[in-house]
Amino acid sequence: MRARRLVPALTAALVAAVVGFPAAPATAATTCRDVNFPVSLAGTAQTMYGRLCAPTGASTIQVLVPGASYNTAYWDFPHTPETRSFRLAMNKAGYATLTLDRLGAGRSSKPPAVALTAFTQATVVHQVIQAVRAGDGVPRYDKVILGGHSVGSAISIIEAGTYKDVDAVLITGLTHGVNVLGAVPIFASLIPAGLDPKFADRALDVGYLTTLAGTRFADFHMPGKRVTGVPETDEETKDVFAPGEVVDTLLLGAILPYSKKIEVPVMLAMGKDPAFCGLLAADCSSAESLRRSEAPYYSAAANLKTYLVGSYGHSLNFAPDAPLYHAAVIKWADSVVGR
Repeated sequence: MRARRLVPALTAALVAAVVGFPAAPATAATTCRDVNFPVSLAGTAQTMYGRLCAPTGASTIQVLVPGASYNTAYWDFPHTPETRSFRLAMNKAGYATLTLDRLGAGRSSKPPAVALTAFTQATVVHQVIQAVRAGDGVPRYDKVILGGHSVGSAISIIEAGTYKDVDAVLITGLTHGVNVLGAVPIFASLIPAGLDPKFADRALDVGYLTTLAGTRFADFHMPGKRVTGVPETDEETKDVFAPGEVVDTLLLGAILPYSKKIEVPVMLAMGKDPAFCGLLAADCSSAESLRRSEAPYYSAAANLKTYLVGSYGHSLNFAPDAPLYHAAVIKWADSVVGR
């Protein structure tokens, strides 16, 4: 029994030794609560839902934006969370987290899909960050790291480049190029959300999309190996998105000026992504080749750092070695912002 208790501690110590930072205290108390932020979208009142989890004494918060067809569950995956929950890893390291549902998804408001783009979502995320900095409805945090995944990364790039109100930016699952051959099968798996029984009880207009049942492993996990429970949980927790969010993400010429305008440290983490690596997209064969591919799209002030999850595809939080990626993020965050 005692040996079993030692396993998590030994694992944490091993990961800490590999990536070069001290393991966080296992006794740090973290409290979580739901927060609904009143926001304005094109003059209409909306609500953006967030889940705030704060360890005792945290002075830095990570505001985390999920990708298309995802919600807060992407950052706090309920299956084997000790391995795949980014939120849990950051809290254990002493960082507060605010995982968000984009407008249209999860427990946030459901405006007309036509009103949602990466640009309009960025304005709403900006309003949330302002509330966090002011302590409006949540504890006040002076240091903010903005993190995104896929479409959430596009939203984060636009927000950080436009409003310059964050201290660092984490980009995952997005590069400044599209592998058309890898992206086409993903687009082929999209259907109107109203055709999926999972969303039958939601008041969604016909513009919202989701993924066809049974396609998420091929779309977002490969070339990772199938682990029982992971793709199934991904399917159970999937969500919806508006076409305009993805169009903006793929129009990288529109996003490029904003990445160049980011004047704080940036970390980019990628898997072996079929849509955003290779064939006119970034070279994801190593962290260094990824950095060489992407550094020209960021300012010198961004001091771009890169990390490659070589075992997995687009949704890198679900990789079996995700703890090493999470640890690398913690090490970077400690060095550029601090807890």
